[in-house]
Amino acid sequence: MKVYIQDTYPEDFAHCYGCGYQNPEGHRFKTYYDEEAGETVTRYRPAPHHTAIPGFVYGGLIASLIDCHSSGSAAIFKMLAEGKKPGEGPAPRFVTARLEVDYLKPTPLGPVLEVRGRAVEVKDRKVVVESRLLAGDEETVRGRAVLVLLPKGMARQAQGA
Repeated sequence: MKVYIQDTYPEDFAHCYGCGYQNPEGHRFKTYYDEEAGETVTRYRPAPHHTAIPGFVYGGLIASLIDCHSSGSAAIFKMLAEGKKPGEGPAPRFVTARLEVDYLKPTPLGPVLEVRGRAVEVKDRKVVVESRLLAGDEETVRGRAVLVLLPKGMARQAQGA
């Protein structure tokens, strides 16, 4: 059974527009670990209103997909580095410190988009993830993100303290 890391986020930290299960208006991206490939995977089919130019996906949606995939991946890779599997307790929450998105070619609207990620670096408070987005069998986007554990100041604000 696939464990989607976003489903294991604590309720107080599951409001992200891209991947939060507490946000009824959001995209609800979901990321899991493909143990056989050693990669994280997020799949999403953009709707017709996610159009940039007729027939192609809006780049902002793609950036959001890479961003949320990367933060979910950071949680997964951090847990794995600590000897835990996704689903064994709440996932650590990461926020984006840096996001790079390279649009290699236009991404067609229609097919399910698949993002696959690998950890480049896993440290105490920081994880670096590199991703590639596939539309069908064609790679159209690459991403690199630096993620950091949710700063304590953000946790207090999110909890109303």
